[in-house]
Amino acid sequence: MNFLTQKLPLFFPVIIVTFTIYHSAAALTLPKNVTIPAVIVWGDSIVDPGNNNLVNTIIKCNFEPYGRDYTGGVPTGRFSNGRVPSDLIAEELGIKKILPAYLDPNLQLEDLLTGVSFASGGSGYDPLTPKIVNVLSLSDQLELFKEYKSKIDAAVGVERREIIVSKGVHIVCIGSDDIANTYLSTPFRSPHYDIPAYTDLMANSASKFFQKYHANYAREGIVQTTSALSAVLRVGHVPPVSPPSVVRLHPFVVRFSELWSQF
Repeated sequence: MNFLTQKLPLFFPVIIVTFTIYHSAAALTLPKNVTIPAVIVWGDSIVDPGNNNLVNTIIKCNFEPYGRDYTGGVPTGRFSNGRVPSDLIAEELGIKKILPAYLDPNLQLEDLLTGVSFASGGSGYDPLTPKIVNVLSLSDQLELFKEYKSKIDAAVGVERREIIVSKGVHIVCIGSDDIANTYLSTPFRSPHYDIPAYTDLMANSASKFFQKYHANYAREGIVQTTSALSAVLRVGHVPPVSPPSVVRLHPFVVRFSELWSQF
């Protein structure tokens, strides 16, 4: 399906939550009589709370100095010195302080009922991106979501699961690895795609993901974000990326933003 000529259906309003890489989420006030039971997340390292710990990949951060500002100073697999944006959003919505990884072997029923993250560090819209580093693709994450719903069905019944899923906030945060890693750091895409063509490829892959999401798994609104690449690269990588490298990313951000606005 051509992303540039098709628009996705919206089945009911999206609750928009904004955050920055430098500060915790701003105080959020929900409309009266609105209760959000769960936060459900797909994406990459920005919102991966430790799924990659259980994936056979080198893209992990379950070691020091990661987690030094987390409770107990323990590295959890989050690509952060503490919590990640999905944790902050769940807290701001009054659900819980920590949004766990779906693959966490210590996951409890209450964790499932209030939401989890399926995100996998190193993943992307481009199907090649997760293959390069052997992490969970968006298709893999959707399959885990299907499994997640089956577990809730078995535990509390279909009716309650439908309420949890339909009234929950669904977030997709992904795209930076496509550009910073697959396009700029490997020879697999850049010889064959210029910047507009590659961002078109990303956008078309995004469209296919959301079509599959709506058709096969759920019909809820989604908050979609593509990470602020310059901020992520400046503060999230060791060693930091130099300013010239950040400047190279600007055309991708502009182009993808233009395409995304066509939803």
